[in-house]
Amino acid sequence: MKGGVVFSILSIFSGFLFQNCSDTNEITPADNWVQRSAFEGVARSSAVAFTIGDTAYVGTGLDAAKKDLSDFWQYDPKQNTWTQLADFPGKARSEAVGFSVGQKGYLGTGVNVASNSLLRDFYAYDPASNTWAPIADFAGSARRSAVAFSIDQAGYVGTGFDGKEQQDFWSYEPVSDVWTQKANFAGKGRTGAASFVINSVGYVGTGRAGDLNQNDFWAYDPANDVWQERKSFGATSITRSNAVGFAIKNTGYFVTGACANRSGDYDVWAYNASSNTWSPRRAFQGVSRVKAVGFGVGSKGYVSTGMNGKTCLGDLWVLSSEN
Repeated sequence: MKGGVVFSILSIFSGFLFQNCSDTNEITPADNWVQRSAFEGVARSSAVAFTIGDTAYVGTGLDAAKKDLSDFWQYDPKQNTWTQLADFPGKARSEAVGFSVGQKGYLGTGVNVASNSLLRDFYAYDPASNTWAPIADFAGSARRSAVAFSIDQAGYVGTGFDGKEQQDFWSYEPVSDVWTQKANFAGKGRTGAASFVINSVGYVGTGRAGDLNQNDFWAYDPANDVWQERKSFGATSITRSNAVGFAIKNTGYFVTGACANRSGDYDVWAYNASSNTWSPRRAFQGVSRVKAVGFGVGSKGYVSTGMNGKTCLGDLWVLSSEN
């Protein structure tokens, strides 16, 4: 998704593969986490977020009673306010994906816990009219815990779980309302990966395959439909799944997630695409969590919702990269 991505899987709290990282972060003066106005819907995990322009949109998910949700909200970073919008019209769901192309947002796939059914339907949201409209169903299999992002005039959806962990990747072009299969994700099939976009290149990493967290990290070039392995996230930090990914300007970030070593629940890492390097940043200041949402707007990155143990969360934190 544009500016952020949402990824969610079933609870996983044991048997993680990890590597040690330093307890001392090289903090720049610009690093600063600040709490903002809490999400005004019911606290939840496994929600979806995307941005359109300088505005963020958050919805669906699962509440503490494991009730599927379909409400949908707008967050205005400049005013620090939340506004409830038209409900998502499809079946209530969690572990879905979202992305934006142009002036519309797109939301689909996921799982309806009440019926234990995986989903592949997709809808477009138009903020100008506050309305939803169905689009072509996702052309891959119905699934949960996939990853999504957008580049230029297309959205991309792949990986996830449809009964087994998948590697397939698909693009969606709103103009033609057509899904097209692209080159498979080059790492193992997985759930709960994280992603961000820098300079029209999509980056995907972490997540869970089988019983192990993954530490590989890959770049997708849509112009040539190729994946290239980049510096492993696990080479510098504790591996994880269900993390949050977002980009602030030309820097990508991985935050939160499920880790074997609890120090990894709070560490924050920034990726420089030009040098293919990861660097530590100021630790996340909120409660540790999995299945959160994240998005980037301008020079700031945001993290909200998620789950800590059995507690669903609704707090909102912002990371500023301004000097």
